[in-house]
Amino acid sequence: MTKIAILDDYQDVARHIGGWSALPAGAEVVYFHENLAAPDEAAHKLALFDVIVLMRERMPMQKALIDRLPNLKLIITTGGSNRSLDKDHAKSKNIVCCFTRGGDSTATTVETAFALLLGHARGLVTGDRMMRAGKWQTGLATTVAGKTLGIIGLGRLGARMARIGKAFDMKVIAWSQNLTPEKAAAGGAQYATREALFSESDYISVHLVLGERSRGLIGAADMARMKKTAMLINTSRGPIIDEAAMLAALRSKSIGAAGLDVFDIEPMPANHPLRAMDNVVLSPHLGYVSDATYREYFEDIIDNIGKWMAGTPVRVMA
Repeated sequence: MTKIAILDDYQDVARHIGGWSALPAGAEVVYFHENLAAPDEAAHKLALFDVIVLMRERMPMQKALIDRLPNLKLIITTGGSNRSLDKDHAKSKNIVCCFTRGGDSTATTVETAFALLLGHARGLVTGDRMMRAGKWQTGLATTVAGKTLGIIGLGRLGARMARIGKAFDMKVIAWSQNLTPEKAAAGGAQYATREALFSESDYISVHLVLGERSRGLIGAADMARMKKTAMLINTSRGPIIDEAAMLAALRSKSIGAAGLDVFDIEPMPANHPLRAMDNVVLSPHLGYVSDATYREYFEDIIDNIGKWMAGTPVRVMA
């Protein structure tokens, strides 16, 4: 019997999307809907599995955990890469590491970012809460046309965000550590210095990859430059923003709001202070989540497992 663990299936969709009946006889699939955050819990519950399927970077698979999984022979990660997987250590233990097609999350992530923006600007989140409490109109919404959208990181996602901002008649400016005026113009934005972007923008949207240079990049000094009405939006990775500085700015109302799809700890703890704040719009990391993306993931996962069981693994990570 080949035991297969599908981790972090939060929405309980893996069993329905995947065509698991295509797997060879002798495959047993188990779905984990809750994150196995505690190392001891993960080691205990996963000890008997031959195959572990990771959903992006939701579950770190590092040396300490790998060494406590004696039966593990195959790790599959959704997407083309996974920064939380120690693939080199896994390969040193003769564990095969495979990937899947990445799915085009550009559209879904940017749609989420702009939904957070509009949800706040148009009062949709507050309005929904008030109506469920039996109330009616309680405040004025904001028109985004004519406002300034500041984009941090003008790659594929940032450039798409710029196009949407322009479609809503916003002024679009951009900054990143490597951005030049020429690259900004090519990406559909006007170049701004870091200081100008934070001081002039009404909405600031982060579209960077998390790395050593970007970890903690946006801090208290940046937020101190922001307008008191401005909104900070993050659909990239939580640690790019100094969370403590952001919480302080939101509590003191020195910035207007935050729209967040990503967090330092995921899933977000039940007692996290952001959950109690009325000037934040929260989304549970839905930026890359869509039916089309998931179907592509699981099609490749099933193919990967089947080919590996047949002795001809595919999509093996280099």
